[in-house]
Parts: sequence; structure tokens; C-alpha cells
Amino acid sequence: MFRYLALRLAYTLPVIWLVVSIVFLLIHLVPGDPVLQMLGEGAPAADVQATRQAFGLDVPLTTQYFRYWKGVLHGDLGHSIRYSQSVAGLIVQRYPYTIQLTVAALVIAILLSVPAGVHSARRRNRWSDRFISVISLFGLSFPNFALGPILILLFAVKLGWLPVSGSGSIANLVLPAITMGGALAAILTRMVRTSMLEELSHDYVRTARAKGLPEREVVYGHALRNAMIPIVTVMGLQFGALLAGAIVTETIFSWPGIGRLTIQAIGNRDYYLVQGCILAIGLTYVLVNFVTDLLYSAVNPRIRQ
Repeated sequence: MFRYLALRLAYTLPVIWLVVSIVFLLIHLVPGDPVLQMLGEGAPAADVQATRQAFGLDVPLTTQYFRYWKGVLHGDLGHSIRYSQSVAGLIVQRYPYTIQLTVAALVIAILLSVPAGVHSARRRNRWSDRFISVISLFGLSFPNFALGPILILLFAVKLGWLPVSGSGSIANLVLPAITMGGALAAILTRMVRTSMLEELSHDYVRTARAKGLPEREVVYGHALRNAMIPIVTVMGLQFGALLAGAIVTETIFSWPGIGRLTIQAIGNRDYYLVQGCILAIGLTYVLVNFVTDLLYSAVNPRIRQ
């Protein structure tokens, strides 16, 4: 197991290097002078030169690259012009809100998709199976930026059950989590159905039933566990999509997460803050994929061999 973990970690390191390098190059790929973009076209030349020196943009690109890596390794991602705070400090303040929202959306998606997918597979080609297929197709075709305002109008404005925006309680979390988890639930439902149909047709399922095992144990204790490998793959990949989708959802619901912070940083031309937010999201995606590899070995011990 230790050898397997070391191998997966070795595969992860080049990806981390690539993510950090691409994020570093973002400020240099922006058309025009980033300092003039931050200060404005009419800024005095002395202010431009002073800002360039303050942010280390007056030295060769190679030197900037090594300085950036040194800062990343020490947790120093630069200073935000707009907020007059360290970028790392702002990310630490906002990131827990994004993780909270993403995990809540993932939990909602799992709670909806697994029972629905298993039921659909067990009732193949019946009316309930067709109904679940239609609902999942509807969820796939409905984007977050459309679902969010509809949920606000229905449950917050018309019915008054939930708050419109903000954070601070579970009630504030419900609507944005449903908005983000709805599309993922539709994807996972179809994945669970397809995977369960394949597993239920195998000989070991028929053998378990012939031995007299309860149907619930056959379905959930045997078939579902073997069907989880492709489902875990989709969960790991979609977790990164949830982080990206949080940018839109957090803006709609005024959720104080890193997604909304990224939009504000782009609007304020706060490039170092944009770099920090994108780096945090990218490294989280790499970490999630690493954890997904570990879950493979937990679900299927043959992978460790």
C-alpha cells in the first residue's frame, strides 16, 4: 500500500509543478502592461515604476519565476492592491466557505443519485425508470445560472422559506448547494444506473440470490460496491467542476467564497489575487484526484496489486 501511495504521489508532483507554472504565467499572458492595467492608463511614470519594483516585475522573468516558487513554498502569494491584505490571508478567509458549499453540493448529489440510480436499474424500462431518466436529462440540460434565480424566486421571494443570499446558517447554504448539486446528481444518477445494470447481470449476483441472501444485501452489499469504481471516478472529476461552478453560484447567491472573490479580483484588476485564487482551485483539484486514486484502492483492493 505504501508503494502504491508513493507511486501516485510521484505522478502528482509534475502536475503540481505545471499548475503553479501556468498560474505564474497568467499575469504575463494578459495583453498590455499589467501594472498599467492595475493603476490605470493615466498613472504617473514614477508610480508605475514604483509599483513594478514593489511587485518584482522589474527583474528578468526567470528570477520572477524562482521568486514565485519560493513564495508559494512559504505561503506568500503576494499582496492584494484592492484589499491591502496578503493574498494568502484572503484565500484562507474565503476558502472554507467554498469547501463548505462544494461538499454540501456533493452530499446532496450523492443522496439523490445513488437511490435513484439503483431504483432505476432495478426497475429497468418501467415507468419509474423512464421518469427518472427524464428528470436526470432535464437536470443535465439546466445550467446553474438559470436554476439559481428560479430557486430564489420560488423558495425565497414567493414562498419565503429560505434567505435570498448571504451566509451564516444552514438555511443560507440550502439554495446554492441545490443549485450546484442538481446537475451533478443528474450525471451520477445515469452513471449509477448504467454501472448497476452491468453488475446486476453478472454471475456472482445470481449466485448470491440462489444462496438465499436478502435482495437488499445483494444489491447494496455486493452489486453497488463493485459498481462504485466508475462512480468514484466521476465524483472526483466533477468535484473540480463544482469548484469551477462555484464562481457562478457564489456570485448569484452572494456567497463569500473563493469563487466570488475571483470575480471581484478580476473586476478590480487585482492580478495577484486572481493568481492566488486560481492556484488554490487548481491545487485543490489535484488533491481531489489524488484522493480519488486512494478511494479506488479502498473500493477495489485489486488495484493495489
